[in-house]
Amino acid sequence: MAASSINSELARSPPAIPLPTPPLTNFKIGLCQLSVTSDKDKNIAHARTAIQDAAAKGAKLILLPEIWNSPYSNDSFPVYAEDIDAGGDASPSTAMLSELSSLLKITIVGGSIPERSGDRLYNTCCVFGTDGKLKAKHRKIHLFDIDIPGKITFIESLTLTAGDTPTIVDTEVGRIGIGICYDIRFPELAMIYAARGAHLLCYPGAFNMTTGPLHWELLQRARATDNQLYVATCSPARDTTGWLCGLGVTPLLLVLLEKFWLLQNARRQPL
Repeated sequence: MAASSINSELARSPPAIPLPTPPLTNFKIGLCQLSVTSDKDKNIAHARTAIQDAAAKGAKLILLPEIWNSPYSNDSFPVYAEDIDAGGDASPSTAMLSELSSLLKITIVGGSIPERSGDRLYNTCCVFGTDGKLKAKHRKIHLFDIDIPGKITFIESLTLTAGDTPTIVDTEVGRIGIGICYDIRFPELAMIYAARGAHLLCYPGAFNMTTGPLHWELLQRARATDNQLYVATCSPARDTTGWLCGLGVTPLLLVLLEKFWLLQNARRQPL
């Protein structure tokens, strides 16, 4: 291309991409923080009850935590993994989400579960529409490999395979960009979603007590501010090793909802 054909002013100020109009401008989000056990059937039943309760209170969009049907460990991922594409008995967790989204006429961002696809395992979030159909599937892109001596060591990549595709989905409540836990650490992913017209970013997570206090709320506020988007997150209510928090953040940094359980003191208090 000849240098004379380049419009340098246009390059500095590219034209704006028209954004879609959200189908609903005012709706409730249910953040279902679930206590996870080693009993998958119990975890699924617990999630079912939490979703039904949230829908009964008026939630039109429901967000579950990361790895809500399984203990969060490399030993557990292969045991609890499900074949999401096969569905039915091969994936009882997503079958329940599909059933409830259709029955209750809600949109479910189904946290994440270990997914088996061929000989690989993924950390996968499924989004179901009000018709019960699977609208999108996001595989965690940025795996969490950490080694802080005396604090925490966890290497997800020992068992999990990283996803390679950003996921943005049009739902009955608007256009949503999906990330899982450590995906929130990378602003480029949120920027892609913003450029593609997302109204909301959803990040199911399971931050720990080492990085959680440092990063969890900070990163949500950063993604909301950077991109002028709403951000919703949800972590499991597990035990004292997990940062037990769910948040909703507006583009103006107003925290709409925040929950934190100090289980070791057997009491509930806000951050």
